[in-house]
Amino acid sequence: MNIAIILAAGTGNRMESSTPKQFLEVAGKTVLEHSVEAFEKHSKIDEIAVVLREEDIATFNSFIPINNWHKVKIILKGGEERYQSALAAINAYRQFPDYCLIIHDAARPLISHRIIDDVIEALHLYNAVTVAIPTTDTIYEVDDSQHFVKTIPQRFFLQRAQTPQAFKVKTIQKAYEIALQTPNFQSTDDAGVVAKYLPNEKIYIVRGEEKNLKITYKEDIFLMENYLQHPTEN
Repeated sequence: MNIAIILAAGTGNRMESSTPKQFLEVAGKTVLEHSVEAFEKHSKIDEIAVVLREEDIATFNSFIPINNWHKVKIILKGGEERYQSALAAINAYRQFPDYCLIIHDAARPLISHRIIDDVIEALHLYNAVTVAIPTTDTIYEVDDSQHFVKTIPQRFFLQRAQTPQAFKVKTIQKAYEIALQTPNFQSTDDAGVVAKYLPNEKIYIVRGEEKNLKITYKEDIFLMENYLQHPTEN
């Protein structure tokens, strides 16, 4: 079973909007609806679970009949931190260790059919899969003050992480079980949890796309609109 997990419990403070970014409307639908739709339409996705803030669950429930979604089976309450929302989904499927969880940020609504397809194919060979694109910029590692360059890693070895990140349930569950024993554990990346706490587990990288952008700032909404209005040009 291929289960898409849509993480939509964030508040989107950097958008400087009273409305969480996943509920902003673009081209007649919310960002969240666009994200769910991508997985609803993919033939290899068997089921969708959505993780939300408790106060947003009723609103999301109203989207299901409007969009005629049939794959949304589970709605979960998320946590204050991203990893807590991911854990809510992992725990919901813990009794199915061989299921594949395809964890995606609701704020990446332009996820393509090709990326989803490649992630699912990679899961036939690996227990952990992520999506990334090579960085075209030089990256600085800075000191504690954030004002001075500490080192400059070789760009050839750097890639920018995207989602989805996908795992066999047993793999991501084991990684988090170890991680949660660490005092003051924090994480913003599920693949990073596997890399740190299951260092012998290979994490395969599927090539991402520039248009698989994360809606973070107001300017990103305009980019999303451009991609939706001119799909053949991008």
